Amino acid sequence: MRALLALVRKEIVQVLRDRVMRIQIVLPPMVQLLLLAQVMTFEVKHTNLAVVDFDRSTASARLVEAFTSTGRFGVVLDTPSPARADDALLRRQAGAVLAIPEGFARDLRSGRAPTVQLVLNAEDGAAAGVVQGYAANVLAGFARAEAATSPPAMTQRFVRARPGVQVETRRLFNPTGAYRPSMALGLLASLVSIIGILLTSQNIAREREIGTLEQLNVTPLTRSTFLLGKMLPFWALGLLELALGLLIVRYGFGVAFVGSPLLVFAAAALYLPAVLGLGLLISTAAQTQQQAMFLTFFALVTMLFLGGIFTPVRSMPAWAQAVAACNPVQHFAETIRAVLLRGATAREVAGHLAATVAFGAVVLPLAVLRYRKTAD
Repeated sequence: MRALLALVRKEIVQVLRDRVMRIQIVLPPMVQLLLLAQVMTFEVKHTNLAVVDFDRSTASARLVEAFTSTGRFGVVLDTPSPARADDALLRRQAGAVLAIPEGFARDLRSGRAPTVQLVLNAEDGAAAGVVQGYAANVLAGFARAEAATSPPAMTQRFVRARPGVQVETRRLFNPTGAYRPSMALGLLASLVSIIGILLTSQNIAREREIGTLEQLNVTPLTRSTFLLGKMLPFWALGLLELALGLLIVRYGFGVAFVGSPLLVFAAAALYLPAVLGLGLLISTAAQTQQQAMFLTFFALVTMLFLGGIFTPVRSMPAWAQAVAACNPVQHFAETIRAVLLRGATAREVAGHLAATVAFGAVVLPLAVLRYRKTAD
């Protein structure tokens, strides 16, 4: 223990003496969290709408007003020419075209369900799907409002014209449907992972480059003690990064935590050895810091994009889902979101914790076996 504590103290002093590393540990992750959580969202705040109204009635005007009153749609072109509307889509002056057919008001008065056409610019399929969802909500609200203001006999005809099951939707865990809470917590998980892997992957390679690794190798420290001493300071730094990030998410973004932050820290205490072990494994395989950087970049890009932070894992191909099941980043991000947004308990996230521990149980022994105290 005395040798281990001495090595940990040496690592802490080395970090504190390095001004660049001190800044790298704290400032960039917090700035990235503040910035990226604001801009990385699938929400479409405003869509330019081109209107092709063949009916020119008060009912069609009410429909257009229903779109614009939401604040998500703004009419930039009102034309009777479909060709002009298509040209606006082509030139990106409009993101959607609302075409209202002739007889729209007549169908409403007679109780028949009229049909309107919505043409979307689907270059970005995800954004087009979001806009389509917004438009569907507007149309459903317009239909309910028209049915409520119609005479009873007409209302009955309208209801008979649109048979089916009435669906009442409730948004659990996120009533407003905001993207920021989930995205902010996912980004926090990714930033903790990046700092952990990046710092540890550079560590042994840096010692080798400056010539101090040989001095450490001639000491009676065992390989496991040496790597543990390298890992513990960064394990504590990872928990500190997590604490600062949670404060930003809670008070900077106003995200209410439903579950226990202590459970998140317990999950992080199990998760950090897994990613730190991967960083140490990379560091033992690299001869220079440049090699370590390239290997780290490859590992991080793969793990983050298969981590379910930016796209749901369930929407990936089956083979990618199988790979993601072995990804500790995915399990940690799911744990943070489940605990803080849904109020999940330790029992409910036990599967994610077990997968994280299993990953660490593989990479840590591999790092110990890969490390050699003798020169090649």
